[in-house]
Amino acid sequence: MCGIYGITEKNPGLVRNIMDNCAHRGPDGNSIWSNENLTLGHNLLAITSKPNDGAQPHITKKGNVLAYNGEIFNYNFLLKKFQNKFYPKTSCDTELLGWLLDNFSYEEVICNLIDSMHAFVFYNKRNNEIIVSRDHAGIKPLYFSEIKNGIVFSSEIKGLIDNVPNSRKIDRLGLACTCLLGVNVLRQTLFNGICKILPGETIIYDLSSKKIKSSFRNLVKPNSNNNFIHEEFYEKLTLAVNNSAIGIRDFGMFLSGGLDSSIIAQCLKRKLGSLNTFTTVVDPNIINKEDYNSDAKVAEKFANEINLNHTEVKITPKTFLENWNKSIKYIEEPRYNWNLPMYYLTNKVLSKHNTVVTFAGDIGDEIFGGYGKYLKMHNLIEKPKNWSDFIKMWMRKFSAPILLNMKFDFEDLHSVLLKALPEEIWNPNDLANSAMALDCITTVSEDFFTRNDKYGMIFSMEGRFPFSSKDFMQYCMNIKSSFKFGLETNQTKFIIKNSFKNRLPKYMIDKVKTGWSAPIMSWLNSDNLLRNKFNADIGKDDGIKNVLSQNNFFDNPNLSEDISGKRKIISWMLRSWAQEFDMFL
Repeated sequence: MCGIYGITEKNPGLVRNIMDNCAHRGPDGNSIWSNENLTLGHNLLAITSKPNDGAQPHITKKGNVLAYNGEIFNYNFLLKKFQNKFYPKTSCDTELLGWLLDNFSYEEVICNLIDSMHAFVFYNKRNNEIIVSRDHAGIKPLYFSEIKNGIVFSSEIKGLIDNVPNSRKIDRLGLACTCLLGVNVLRQTLFNGICKILPGETIIYDLSSKKIKSSFRNLVKPNSNNNFIHEEFYEKLTLAVNNSAIGIRDFGMFLSGGLDSSIIAQCLKRKLGSLNTFTTVVDPNIINKEDYNSDAKVAEKFANEINLNHTEVKITPKTFLENWNKSIKYIEEPRYNWNLPMYYLTNKVLSKHNTVVTFAGDIGDEIFGGYGKYLKMHNLIEKPKNWSDFIKMWMRKFSAPILLNMKFDFEDLHSVLLKALPEEIWNPNDLANSAMALDCITTVSEDFFTRNDKYGMIFSMEGRFPFSSKDFMQYCMNIKSSFKFGLETNQTKFIIKNSFKNRLPKYMIDKVKTGWSAPIMSWLNSDNLLRNKFNADIGKDDGIKNVLSQNNFFDNPNLSEDISGKRKIISWMLRSWAQEFDMFL
């Protein structure tokens, strides 16, 4: 797990500057390679081999060069498949990836051979071109900017901000997407001139003409077959978890108390013999209308039953406030998630337990049908007639949009998303699976995965999501959505509950999904320090204040207290972000 950087010119000094801004991504080594029209840099976090084995940029036998961030989870399978052709000198998967790219077409390697999370740049010496690639689910981030002499790229935005002119100007389209959807799913970021490689995207860039020659996307598509066998599902799931448990560094697990993380923990415990798990708990001394620690109690009970080494990370208004600005700084782009300080703090605690590789159950809800919105879409009587109608329906699932004082509304964003999102993931015969597939490459990628990567890498930790294996995701998307729901009882995630009813405790199977959230609105009403910080930040005359439509935002009598409160917190986050990065419109 690493950081990769580069520019399409000979400029080691600039690449070194970018690397220094992201040094946390690779404490085990760093190096730069360059020729007359390309410079590549790499920060190394060694996971599966000794640091010397994984040193990059890696020069292949054919003289090509690879800068790679990721893991190939079917590494052992590929070693066996090519045992008479590929003779590795190390146990590092970088060597294998370089060999594959040397000897097969880019599409064959990325779409058919490797099952990975990755972001990489590969220089083809003979063709004088580079390919820039991001994995099928967008687990590993990669950003770029077009410059006079080509492109410059980095694993994190902070590597580019001060190296891309005028990048502290807010991109209004990115801001509109964030305000209306809750997360920016577009190519452009909120930083002017800085873009992202999209989930599953590979770009072939010609170094002679300084132009993109071609591109393709490697995506999981909802095929929705009629056949389904519970035992086969269990075996596929177990294999996905076991394949993800590779490496020679210490493992840790985010145990939420939900089904997905508990299943992964159970599998890892069986494979590894022991496992350190961590759960965030809200200070129980604070009185709230609901029990915010119900999931944490389930996690603790389950951890004790299967003998996990369990740690609770306590969150209070004080620790929440202490980590508020840091959580916004390191996530780089704002999103509708006021639990960011909790995620940041939990990663910080894990790192103090010598954890280098973390596991989480993210994307389980999106491939197993874990949300009520998917069940509702499955049960629709009036179906969307085309891709355009489907996108409108998908957009309306977002519950608390911020209205803007700019000439940009729902219909405008719909037109943008209609062109930006890949129609190939839409299956008109299975709307629920289509919505799940779209969520995987939008909200999951740009919120869950990106958050885990950036908060983990701040403390030099690699995040893994066993359910995100491409082979397993595709297997799940081949399962007709009607199998994922208990249609007679209106149950979500029925496929998991049924397959694990004899493998997990009954109290976990029967547990009502509650989610994971800090009681932020209660804290704002009860904690003076938090409330004073909120009021001070909201009252600042910053670059974003006049864009947010305050009349619709705070004082609309038609808004429920819950939605109005959410919008206040979201406004706080957006404006804290603008202040943290000194952004302007």
